[in-house]
Amino acid sequence: MQKFQNKIICNDCINVLGKVRKPFADLIFADPPFNIGYKYDKYNDNVKSKNYIAWTKDWMAACKKVLKPHGSFYIAIGDDYAANVKIIADEIGLFMRNWIIWHYTFGQQLKKKFARSHTHILYFVKDKINFTFNPDAVRVISDRQRVYKDKRANPNGKMPDDVWDEYPRICGTFEERTDFPCQMPESLLARIIRVSSYERDWVLDPFSGSGTTAVVAHKLNRIYTGIEISKSYVRESRARISLSEGLPVEGEGLPKWPVHADRELKWLYHENKVPDGQLRKNKTLLTLFTTKLNERLKKVKQYTPNEVTNRLEKLRKSGKLGALRGERIRTK
Repeated sequence: MQKFQNKIICNDCINVLGKVRKPFADLIFADPPFNIGYKYDKYNDNVKSKNYIAWTKDWMAACKKVLKPHGSFYIAIGDDYAANVKIIADEIGLFMRNWIIWHYTFGQQLKKKFARSHTHILYFVKDKINFTFNPDAVRVISDRQRVYKDKRANPNGKMPDDVWDEYPRICGTFEERTDFPCQMPESLLARIIRVSSYERDWVLDPFSGSGTTAVVAHKLNRIYTGIEISKSYVRESRARISLSEGLPVEGEGLPKWPVHADRELKWLYHENKVPDGQLRKNKTLLTLFTTKLNERLKKVKQYTPNEVTNRLEKLRKSGKLGALRGERIRTK
């Protein structure tokens, strides 16, 4: 299996995984074609429903076969086939833990029905008792802490809800956008990888596409394997992973506010939904927020709360921080 480590493989996932004899994946994230007519490089996204469902069962079974006993399996899917994915999972012996809704901004506008602005992310495990789950890696500041100052609140924050509205859909103007037609945001993948794997665990994406899963797994010090049928997508995602090589190495000091630290800061800010002005005024929340940031960055020299608020202010004034959901963008 070493030949699969930290590789993007150009092939069909059923063919590749069907030849594997021993489970190797600690975490699988699959974002398959939705069968709604997207224009991919090497795949027809408009096939008969019965054929699509049969194919879905084949690739899900192939993935389950290579998933370790304690492993987790996340599947992103659209409205049309979300129920079929759940039924297939029951049939092949997977156990559902959450039916997550990723609700995003910049929804797809439709003329004859309501705008499409969500994706389903179904979270399964192979063993309903023995599985990897790291709650403290993804906890967010709760309303009890932020609004009510309730001493009964968990000092580490609360678990995120099963509706994720912190992550916008990657649009054409976004800096992280590639030429791939339907790209997941890195921050969303980071939440999944953090909560359902440890460092040096193995993350598999059977529909690698633009390579986002592999890129984020690499940044978070996981082993990755991506499988993709398009040669051009494979070539582009390999280049994208190579560009991430300059990001900080664990255990080494970082220059002051490098690109990587800014990304983590912005991800954490939008996950926790606490305006920077409120963080500045509330020392308890600011301390908790700073602790969470330093845990993610694993720096030798930790950032201070004052450094964090100053950096948030600079990002806001430059227009790079972005408004929280329901908040007007401020520049002063």
